[in-house]
Amino acid sequence: MSEQTPTVEAVIFDWGGTLTPWHEVDLPAQWRVFAREVHGLPVEDSEMPAEDLAEADSLALRIHEAEERAWKRGRSTHESASIAAILEEAGVDPAHDRHHLALAAYRRFWEPHTHTDPQVRPLWEGLRDRGIRVGVLSNTIWTRAYHREVFQRDGVLHLLDGDVYSSEIHVVKPHPESFLAACAAVGARPERSIYVGDRLFEDVHGPQQVGMRAIWVPHSDIPLDQQVAVDATPDAKAHELLDILDIVDGWLAEVAR
Repeated sequence: MSEQTPTVEAVIFDWGGTLTPWHEVDLPAQWRVFAREVHGLPVEDSEMPAEDLAEADSLALRIHEAEERAWKRGRSTHESASIAAILEEAGVDPAHDRHHLALAAYRRFWEPHTHTDPQVRPLWEGLRDRGIRVGVLSNTIWTRAYHREVFQRDGVLHLLDGDVYSSEIHVVKPHPESFLAACAAVGARPERSIYVGDRLFEDVHGPQQVGMRAIWVPHSDIPLDQQVAVDATPDAKAHELLDILDIVDGWLAEVAR
């Protein structure tokens, strides 16, 4: 390969549905698990007093509605949110003696849906072998610590050069500032960086606004209420993650010729 400066300094990835296989998730159920743990109730329906079950399910509904409002704001005004802010809006007391137990139950609910795609490790190793930095930019309500625990569990955290989560900044994708923050986190110029994701609005239109190239991975069944109509054409399409190495090699070869 040519020793001159490559045209690609970094590849930055979306997380959910890109680095993790797409899953159908019963979203209201996540908060039923949380709320029932707050009230010390079993997750499954049982012969518990109807009043206790109703109170827990009412809390779950309030949290779910607060989360839905947060994601809608993200799609319309690109305002970010965090799980702490959503719970506060729903009236959850973080000082409640069962709060940490409820958060642990919530994480257990999500664990089957957070596993890193098996192709991520060889892909990231291949990029780093080419002298290309690896980053993550995710629209998420979860904390940096939680996401990093997932990467550590799956044996890929050491391959990550920089990561940005919308829960810790004031905007979500496709706002340009989120992509500039991600490029800064990996020490790369936007015009020499690539973004990879499964959504046309957030992950193709978004990075192209700041001069990044965008690779679309169209393997997710995005719910209609999460889709935003946009006229965006990806710079390349990858039907599986390892296809990205061939795409990047093609772009690197352009400067070597």
